[in-house]
Amino acid sequence: MTTCIIAEKPSVARDIARIVGATSKQDGYMEGCGYVVTWAMGHLITLAMPEAYGFSAYKAEDLPIRPNPFQLIVRQMRKDKEYVSDPAALKQLKVICSCFDKADHIIVATDAGREGELIFRYIYQYLDCKKPFERLWISSLTDKAIREGLSNLKPGRHYDNLYHSAKARSEADWLVGINASRALSIARRGGYSLGRVQTPTLAMVCRRYIENRDFSSVPYWKLSALMEKEGVSLKAIGSADYESEASAQTALALLRSQSRLKVESVARKVTHTSPPLLYDLTALQKEANRHQGFSADKTLSIAQSLYEKKITTYPRTGSRYISEDVFEEVPVLLRKIGMPLSNPLNRHSVDNAKVTDHHAIIPTGETPSGLSTDEITIYQMVVNRFIEAFSPDSEEERMQVRFTNGTNTFTWKACRQISLGWKAVQKDKATEADKKEDGDEHILSSLPNLTEGEVLSLVNADITEHKTKPKPLYTEATLLSAMENAGKEVEDADSKKAMAECGIGTPATRANIIETLILRDYIRRDKKSIIPTEKGLAVYEIVKDKKIANAEMTGSWELALAAIEAGKMPSERFSQGINSYVGTICEELLSLSSDQKSYPAYRCPKCGQQSVGIYAKVAKCRHETCGFHVFREVCGIHLSEDNIRDLISSGRTPILKGLTSKAGKKFNARLVLGEDYITSFEFENKKGKQRGR
Repeated sequence: MTTCIIAEKPSVARDIARIVGATSKQDGYMEGCGYVVTWAMGHLITLAMPEAYGFSAYKAEDLPIRPNPFQLIVRQMRKDKEYVSDPAALKQLKVICSCFDKADHIIVATDAGREGELIFRYIYQYLDCKKPFERLWISSLTDKAIREGLSNLKPGRHYDNLYHSAKARSEADWLVGINASRALSIARRGGYSLGRVQTPTLAMVCRRYIENRDFSSVPYWKLSALMEKEGVSLKAIGSADYESEASAQTALALLRSQSRLKVESVARKVTHTSPPLLYDLTALQKEANRHQGFSADKTLSIAQSLYEKKITTYPRTGSRYISEDVFEEVPVLLRKIGMPLSNPLNRHSVDNAKVTDHHAIIPTGETPSGLSTDEITIYQMVVNRFIEAFSPDSEEERMQVRFTNGTNTFTWKACRQISLGWKAVQKDKATEADKKEDGDEHILSSLPNLTEGEVLSLVNADITEHKTKPKPLYTEATLLSAMENAGKEVEDADSKKAMAECGIGTPATRANIIETLILRDYIRRDKKSIIPTEKGLAVYEIVKDKKIANAEMTGSWELALAAIEAGKMPSERFSQGINSYVGTICEELLSLSSDQKSYPAYRCPKCGQQSVGIYAKVAKCRHETCGFHVFREVCGIHLSEDNIRDLISSGRTPILKGLTSKAGKKFNARLVLGEDYITSFEFENKKGKQRGR
């Protein structure tokens, strides 16, 4: 009897082949001991594009395109100006076909997740294979895990619902992406790309950028009072915010004249802080972005490499917990990484009910060797978190004292570390995190004794000026959080629950969504921030009120897809809903063609003709010999149509806020048109001008 094992990548196939004794290397597979072991090289088979159904041209009357059934084709690649089947994919598919033909039954060893299941099922369907198959479902690639998995194979039908869910998601993404992109491209006569996940993500980035850009900072003032007790300086902060410096000075004068504060209340308690949970992929990506500046995509690539080198477990997981059976192995793993902990181990990250297809990312206990610097960085993060997760809670004594002068209240907070617990693993990092968590809390070696009603003399009192701040621009870490917790922007409770669990996209796809938006020139990295491009803002302005940009849509889909995976909803019902939804999307987007602005012509300040048109990137005179033009992108901001109208009619814009100099500094200025029709900046209360171009 011959068994064919199909893996997702050659490296995994080689490991499995070695374990089952298939040591004879052939072209595209290995064989021996009754096994042939081959591999898929990722998505060899994909859904056919509209051209395969006869929809080459973009026509409104063809929309929505709803293939029934969907056709599968070999992975495509671009050659000259057209797409052709990838020769490497064709060659490997031929090998897989011959391996399936030789075999009596198949063992599916593609990655144990939704995409891995889809990769195999599409190949199986495309080749019209009817051989029985079983599933190898493992979370790590160590020899021990592979052997245990092979002796505990699951029937293929156990994963039918996972496949139905994966197939439904794949087809829905096709339907929404293809139809929405074509509808908007037809309506606005341009090339646009929209998608189920990418468009709500773009909308989040644009909304935050616009909020930040248009935010008007307002100053306010606060009082602070300095006292002393038992040799400890107590700097208490006033609770009141003063809208003017004058009112703050009045309050300060009163406080100084009283020269003492009375203790109104004292709260003192011992708190226990649990260690952070183990990493899932998104948590690892966020931390690596915050502390190392790694992109989400880079972290995923490194985590995948560490998994294939057998030193960490499966990376594309959405769980931050391990199950009871894995917990039993933790003491052995801790010894293998050289950090044995005394019992009892902390069970904060142990919960069978919260383990999804895969448990959290943990070390396998294999000794790492030949790692790159970046791989060492991510491996060390996984190891440190593993040690922290099973270390004792940290213990702190916290103190909060409220003072009063009869008019105002002042608060002083302090903390004394009783035992470090898990914080001892990365002591410097933990202290830094504590400081950031509550900037007003003072960390002391001992806390002073204060009693209610006690009066303390004032050593000093002062006022400090502050400014209201906008929500910060997204970084890759905070964007991943926003994608993960998009439920916060959703009203419906059931959708909120689904999105709290699933969010926008999945741990496996979020990095790719960000990279896709960057590749399409919709968003860009600006130092540590993620901001929209002019093109991205233009798309957002068009679709911001449409269903395609609505995060709630993703929530309802995730609920339905989870129900399909759990066997609680037939995929046909989901498909009916998607088909109806796609019709609505096309209707909404195609109706935009009638809204399209016909740009009026304005009087040219240079030649005097009624011939200036305002376009996406430039305002220019249409008169051939004139040459007057103004670029709309100036020092990092996009000039609105109103700005351009003001400039060409009155010779100046209002104050433009948030301009960025070549040195990266922010400034505010007017754009003015000189006698030579060249723009320059005019600063408030300053006569000097600076050339704009």
